[in-house]
Amino acid sequence: MPRLADKRLGPMIFWSIAIAVTAIACAALFYAAAGRTVNETTGEMTDQNRHFRLALDAIEADERNGKLDASQALAAKGELAREILRNKAAPGPAPAKSLGQAPLLSGLAVTAALSLVLYAFLGRPDLPAQPLADRPELIAQSLDLDDAVARIEARLIEAPDDLRGWQVIAPAYVEMGRFADAAEAYRRVMALSGPSADLRTDLAEALLLDANGAGSDEAMDQLEQAAAADPDHVRSRLYLAAEFMRLARYDQARTYWQQAINLAQGNESWLPAARQGLAIAANDGVDTTAADQAEMIQGMVGGLADRLYAEGGSVEEWTQLVRSYLVLNDRDNAQRAYDAAVVAYPAAFDRGELDTLALDAGLTLNGDDQ
Repeated sequence: MPRLADKRLGPMIFWSIAIAVTAIACAALFYAAAGRTVNETTGEMTDQNRHFRLALDAIEADERNGKLDASQALAAKGELAREILRNKAAPGPAPAKSLGQAPLLSGLAVTAALSLVLYAFLGRPDLPAQPLADRPELIAQSLDLDDAVARIEARLIEAPDDLRGWQVIAPAYVEMGRFADAAEAYRRVMALSGPSADLRTDLAEALLLDANGAGSDEAMDQLEQAAAADPDHVRSRLYLAAEFMRLARYDQARTYWQQAINLAQGNESWLPAARQGLAIAANDGVDTTAADQAEMIQGMVGGLADRLYAEGGSVEEWTQLVRSYLVLNDRDNAQRAYDAAVVAYPAAFDRGELDTLALDAGLTLNGDDQ
């Protein structure tokens, strides 16, 4: 009889506690929502700032790991900055309207009743609790990446079929530079969940990083399977195009560059690099873009110089001309343009930015007379 009483008493205690907690929660919600002004933006702004901070950290990590070159990282940071500006320019939330106490009480009562009924059908209070320390997605949020990975590894030794654990630890291995371990982790994920275009590309990426520029037959096979399985998968096509460029197989590289470009929306950070890669592949590996760009810049600078020397211009235009010559490492013409600007604007207070630029670059005031 005592054991039977204990078995009946346990659920009664649980449901008593559950009802009490639900009542307290509803009372707190009613108090918080009963016509009081609440700061609605602070938490939201904090979440947004954390999101942008994490995005910037991810871009910098990709640049350090070689996933992005300097120009791609700069373009990604520029896009993130534009997103921040758009977010700041967006109108704030409209002020909330009070619903009144009767509808609020009714809503809270329905919510509480529905919660208890659903838990009666779906809940399992008899199951043991799962400690937070055993949850891999929470372990990975630790500030100490090495410690977090070590704890997940220990759990995976005990539970080698823990799919979530392998999903969390694979990108962590990439972040740590343990590319061979990352590749093995992605293989385990694929074995437990089945292959997908993204998983095949993740595995190929880890294999290529581990090869350190030497290439990988397994990676190429995974990338080709990913591209064949998903006609809209961009990332596998970009990797294939880059690898075929390395192998000097320009016809195949051109095919994958073009496919990736055709799938673009038009504002992707990788799009300029893909277009440049397509141009080089179409020219059998000869990069003429740098020479073309230099010639175009020289033409633009020359046109600006001709106009300023013939007709004059604002001090800002002279500053632009001097800066352009310095970028082109043409110090003689930079000095000549600076001298002409000083003649056109003899008062020093008119040339503040120009003088700072010129003197920082080692140009001299009235250089033709030195």
